[in-house]
Formats: sequence, C-alpha cells, structure tokens
Amino acid sequence: MKPFLILQLRPDDQASDNEFDAILKYGGLEQDEVHRVRMEKEGIPSINLAAYSGIVLSGGPSNVSDAIDNKPPYQIQFETDLNKLLTKIFETDFPIMGICYGIGSLVAYKGGIVSTENYSEAVGAVEIKLTATGLEDELLQGIAPKFMAYVGHKEACQTLPEDATLLAGSENCPFQMIRFRNNIYATQFHTELDNEGIALRIKIYKNHGYFSADEADELIQNSKTWEVNVPKVILRNFVKRYQEK
Repeated sequence: MKPFLILQLRPDDQASDNEFDAILKYGGLEQDEVHRVRMEKEGIPSINLAAYSGIVLSGGPSNVSDAIDNKPPYQIQFETDLNKLLTKIFETDFPIMGICYGIGSLVAYKGGIVSTENYSEAVGAVEIKLTATGLEDELLQGIAPKFMAYVGHKEACQTLPEDATLLAGSENCPFQMIRFRNNIYATQFHTELDNEGIALRIKIYKNHGYFSADEADELIQNSKTWEVNVPKVILRNFVKRYQEK
C-alpha cells in the first residue's frame, strides 16, 4: 500500500515518540506503512503526494499565531515548507488530517483568523458536539452526536475561511472540527491521545503556559478518570477511508 505521511513538530523526543506510537496504534498502522517526518528537525523534504495515501499533521507547542520575531528558526523553516505543501494539498483536495496545531495551520493558510484572543481551552476532556453537517459527513458515520475528547490549546480559530465546513464544536470552542472540499480535515481536539499520552504531555509541558505548573500532579491524577475513546475512532476512520492497497 501507499504509506501515510506523518508530519510532526514536537522538539521533545519523548513527546514526539509517544505521539507517533499513538498515531500508529489508533490509526491501525504499522511502521512500514508510514513515512515519519519531524519537521522541527529537518523541515519537509520534497514530497510527491501521489506516493502517499494521506497525511496526518500532528500538534505541538508551536503557535501559528505567534509573531514571527517570537518563533524559533526551526518553526519559521517548517512553516515555510508546510505552506508550500498545503498549496499542493488544496489544489488537489489531497487527504489530510490536521490535529490541534494542524487546524490552525490549515485555517491560517486559507485566510481565517487564528489567535489567542478567544476560545482557548485548558488541558482536559471536554464534550464535543457534531453539527448537522458533521452528522452527515462520511468520516463521522457511526460517531455519536456528542462525545468526549482531549483538548489543551492556547490559540484557536477565531473565524473560519468561507470555504470551510464546520463539523463539530464545544461549549468554549466553536470550531473543533472542520473540512475543506471533500478530503481535507482538521480537528482542534486530539484524535490520537489516550490516558497515558495526556499524562505524559502534562508532565513534559507543565512549564509551557498551558496551566500553572503546580497543577500538574492534580491534572495527571484527574486524567486517570477521563474516558475518551471516540476521537481515536475518527483517526482510524480517516486511515481506513484513504488507505490505498
């Protein structure tokens, strides 16, 4: 089969490896079925989209909306590379699932507004509600109208591009899942996270401004009680839909 391209941007090796393993596990993929690129280390090489089944663009501590003077050189480089790739993706309606940072990247590329002004969410599990359009979307067939998902983000979409279709929202963040054209998807919530993964990220990112560092231990304990399963089904649905033998 054609592999899936996994684009990551987490500088911390432990966080990156855990995320990669989770994408494989919940996407139903083996290591020889993916091409992993750590954009923060190597940028994005020349990509022939025809060689891939689809793309997963993951999350990370980078913010799309940060002023360029506040972005490290590696982020400036991979965002330059990523925007070139997004041009090809939108021209061809190529399958992609953008996660967390990924939704901000796609929205900003298409001219929507991404900022820290409104709709940020504390680390935790929140209820996601599908829109009427979301209930009819092929990728979300069989998904409950309401489900729990892991979130934690400082920036968020403030306005969507005119050609974006809203598929899901939450009480504090109205833009939780969107689609462009037929095959370009993005979620603000995490489709790859499980209890172990969220606890690890709380530990690693406790000094990154998502929450007060002295709240980390309590958040880790609370995370053991969160039941979040549906988002992983969405990731698996994406892989199954676009997997080419």
